[in-house]
Amino acid sequence: MNVVVMRKGRLEMVQAPIPTPGPGEVLVKVLATGICGSDLHCLSHTAELLSSTKAATGVDLFDIDDDVVMGHELCAEVVAYGPDTRGAIPVGTRVASPGILIRDRLILLGYAGTDMPGGYAEYMLLNEALMIPVPDNVPDEIAALTEPLAVGLHAVNRGNLGPDDVPLVIGCGPIGLAIIAILKMRGVGPIVAADFSPSRRAMATELGADLVVDPRVTSPYEAWRSVAETTDPAKAARPNLLFPSDVRPSVVFECVGVPGIIQQILDGAAACTKIVVAGVCMQKDEFYPTHAMLKEYDFVFSIAFTGEEYAEVLGHLASGALQVAPLITDRIGLAGIPEAFERLADPERDAKIVVLPSAV
Repeated sequence: MNVVVMRKGRLEMVQAPIPTPGPGEVLVKVLATGICGSDLHCLSHTAELLSSTKAATGVDLFDIDDDVVMGHELCAEVVAYGPDTRGAIPVGTRVASPGILIRDRLILLGYAGTDMPGGYAEYMLLNEALMIPVPDNVPDEIAALTEPLAVGLHAVNRGNLGPDDVPLVIGCGPIGLAIIAILKMRGVGPIVAADFSPSRRAMATELGADLVVDPRVTSPYEAWRSVAETTDPAKAARPNLLFPSDVRPSVVFECVGVPGIIQQILDGAAACTKIVVAGVCMQKDEFYPTHAMLKEYDFVFSIAFTGEEYAEVLGHLASGALQVAPLITDRIGLAGIPEAFERLADPERDAKIVVLPSAV
């Protein structure tokens, strides 16, 4: 089969054997897979990713010299069952699944070799127990968005917003946009968002943001205050000894993932803000803890999702409650992946590119 491997900092399409499913596993044909921002980080910051993962978990994600087949946002078709499976989902059925493979250890699909490839391949392996049938009314490429939308849902759940909270989304890349879509679906608002990119700001508006600003022109925090001010003590944020409580509670979603952004939020956000860090920063960062202490900020860090959140998102896509088609700006074949990585470095060109392995 054709696969695209990450090999010594480059992407290359090569031939690899079709993998054989082990106990509890299923061979599937990849129908669609999204290119994730973490894939871009994996290519450009491989050493940092490996060292930070090892430091946090004690596990080597992969060897830096290995061929790695990325891609973990997927929709696939059941082809064949391995041993010790029930075969409850008929062959030919479209399925979605979290990008993990459970063997003697947990394998993150998209960060392993050609024997356990991610979605940048024509075929891959999934655990039978994790597969969810894709409803007929959900297109392949929309089903492939289940994973990034579940990441957004998890971040919103981690924010635990109350009825009077006013969210501010810093960074309108795919995860920021997913968060906006989830907030809109839940009726939270007004939603304030900020991004330097005109095209991303336009997409944020399309997906449900109520006030979108260019940080070069307007302070996101002043824009937030303009819609969050209140004279109703019942709606106001909890008081702080040093700062008046004349605004509604604030939840800031950091979706940029570059050094310095957290300190900018500490400088600009209202007192008693909850900060949900969803941006993946691969470099060391620093900030002044006293700024966070004096304003009594709550920090929450968010990654991935639960199985229940993944299934919930697929249900929302099927019901039409979650409308995210504008996120997809292009569809490509496997051969187009290297160029797509270059394009995604420019926020004006694309938001989410979906790979269709069967496309020419």
